[in-house]
Amino acid sequence: MTQVGEGHETAADADGPVMTFGAPTVGEILAERYQLEQHVNDDSAGRQVWRGIDVVLRRPVAVVLRYPGGDSATEMLQAAVDASRVIHPNLVGVYDAIDEGARAYVVREWVDGESMRELISEEGPLDPARATSIAHSIADALAAVHATGMVHGNVHPGTTLIADDGRVVLADARADSADSTEGDMRAVGGLLYYALTAHWPQTEVGHSALPDATRDASGNPAAPRQIRAGVPAYLDDLTMDLLDRRVAAPEADALAAELARLDAADDDYDDVGPLRFTQGNATSEPPRNNSKIVIGVAALVVIAIVGLVFGIRAITSSGTPDTKQTTQADAGETPSGTDTQAPTKNPEKIKLTADMVRIVDPPPGDRTDADEAKNVVDGDPNTAWETHRFNTAKFGNLKPGMGVLINLGTPRALADVRVETSSSGVGMEIRTGTSDPGDNSSGDDKIAKTYKKLGEPDADTKADGTNRVFPLFDPNSKYQYVLVWITELPSADDGDRFQVSVNEISVYGY
Repeated sequence: MTQVGEGHETAADADGPVMTFGAPTVGEILAERYQLEQHVNDDSAGRQVWRGIDVVLRRPVAVVLRYPGGDSATEMLQAAVDASRVIHPNLVGVYDAIDEGARAYVVREWVDGESMRELISEEGPLDPARATSIAHSIADALAAVHATGMVHGNVHPGTTLIADDGRVVLADARADSADSTEGDMRAVGGLLYYALTAHWPQTEVGHSALPDATRDASGNPAAPRQIRAGVPAYLDDLTMDLLDRRVAAPEADALAAELARLDAADDDYDDVGPLRFTQGNATSEPPRNNSKIVIGVAALVVIAIVGLVFGIRAITSSGTPDTKQTTQADAGETPSGTDTQAPTKNPEKIKLTADMVRIVDPPPGDRTDADEAKNVVDGDPNTAWETHRFNTAKFGNLKPGMGVLINLGTPRALADVRVETSSSGVGMEIRTGTSDPGDNSSGDDKIAKTYKKLGEPDADTKADGTNRVFPLFDPNSKYQYVLVWITELPSADDGDRFQVSVNEISVYGY
């Protein structure tokens, strides 16, 4: 079975795939305590996963080995230390984290069973009740994680384990500075979608990527009810609301309570009522089901009654001037310059010039291709910024990635970023920050470490070969610094190592 680590294909360590050498052998004892018994698999970050035995406590364990150890294993070990502090029945227990220099390893609970990924691959989509039960368990686990101020960062069918005794546990916390509690919540929506359809709504790359969701002409995933008969409308709404970034994501404990309510209803979804965590988080999007329509109609009735009352008062008091009277509209007026809702007009392409873009190439990058940045905004797809060639797709242990920084000059409300590349299969993210710390190696290194990722890795909802669209921006926020960040390279055209050209980048805003 997939014990740990089999999360997003793009969720590898920040230093890229590791090099494995000097592989351990069956029977070897680590730290004079953990005896290796069977090599299970290599996870998506290139680490070796073994089944072992704690010879002191005589219990089975999972051992995750990374080569080399030292500084390159810091993130893995720190994530394990953080995870060990949270004890919950739906979280895999973390027992030990050891760095030997040449290698590092994490010792965790061994779960007899299989991953959700394996379960659905073998049996197909799950019935709604079971899908709800699994999502409920994961939301409970995340509520415990978030209560400590931490983020899991790797909620995925490959890290959701189903034990033989029916217990559902979440493994392999991976959170880095770019992950967020909202990302965890959106991923629970992804688990529900995958359970109901056997397709994953968050785009992945690589040989082990999950089957992509069925998408409409705009690149949006089709609702589960459009793919499979028998999905209750309420569960369909809940799943799509969790995936829709226009709908505020609930807190983990609120989602867990909502799923518990639905889980308790079993197959009887007719009387479960409205989505309770959405109360007070109304959006401009039309309601999807009858229960939401009832709420909307009731609200309109209340508004009409209030309007009538104020209208009558205005008429009856019109003969009595009162210069100090404040109208209801004035009382709730928004201060000048404050945005309270998303723009309603169509987005327009923002004109980008050469002085608004630069290449970000953190150490040990040589920055010799800096003058090619202008080629991505010159309107000519025949000119491009071409990366150097690398021996591995994910830059090896050299650096976490490289990309193009866009300085819009002033904060803007944005709709999406569109990128045209020379090849498909490019691992890509959109990140944002608050400043440019400097057009130098030190500044590039700081950008790579501090800029925050929007959405999931490769979270473009519209992809057409070499053309990608990333509609990830919060409509109520403004952005000045946008980073198009490459995390994985495709094979070069001649098959000699890995390389890509970025031909054009466009930014659309309001």
